[in-house]
Amino acid sequence: MNIVDWAVSTMDSLGTLGVALLIFLENLFPPIPSEVILPLAGVAAAGPNNTYWAMLLASISGSIAGAWLLYGLGRLLGPERLRTIFLKLPLLHVKDYDKTVDFMDKHGHKAIFFGRMVPGVRSLISIPAGLYAMPLGMFTLLTLAGSTIWNTVFLTIGYVMGSNWTVIEPYTDIFSNVVYAIVALVILVFAIQLIRREVARRRLGLPDPDEALLEQEENRTEDSGRDGATEDSGRDGTTARPDGTSGSAR
Repeated sequence: MNIVDWAVSTMDSLGTLGVALLIFLENLFPPIPSEVILPLAGVAAAGPNNTYWAMLLASISGSIAGAWLLYGLGRLLGPERLRTIFLKLPLLHVKDYDKTVDFMDKHGHKAIFFGRMVPGVRSLISIPAGLYAMPLGMFTLLTLAGSTIWNTVFLTIGYVMGSNWTVIEPYTDIFSNVVYAIVALVILVFAIQLIRREVARRRLGLPDPDEALLEQEENRTEDSGRDGATEDSGRDGTTARPDGTSGSAR
């Protein structure tokens, strides 16, 4: 069963709930194309058992639910862990982290809004919003606005054109492939720049600019572990002795 047959079967079985579920899954698994799911929802909306507005609201609900889940994953990771990851990756330095934070500070709202209308990016843009702790209300508003535009366009195409919507499918595939190619090219250029910078640093014998910061991070982690061990020993009524044994606290 291909993606079209599966989507049609899901919508026939679950109606608007099926549309919400499909769009929710599309957020989590970018290979599921909303450019196909939404026109099919529009075709279904033109039938006797569904309405245009119900299908549109269901699709938007699925978009927001999926975005919230990815946003939550970003918040769980958090900016502190992200900074540590930047420090420990061999080609990235803390200044790269600072540049990324600056970008999100200056352009984060635009990235979330327009990212909702870019295939591939629209599914993953929610994670950076969570990483940099964008307020949930603002994130939801931007996601709602971008998703409403995107979903309305493709659902309306299916609703107006009916089963003939497939005539535009090759063009949506071309558009998606172009976007994927641009994203891959940007990532490749960024990776090449990082590699060239690191090669130049090592060739010149320059020290790692983040070595001291990484050592501080490791020391802080060790101190936290020791503090936790001390608290545990206090709770169970024992104290550590210099010889490594423990005894009851008096």
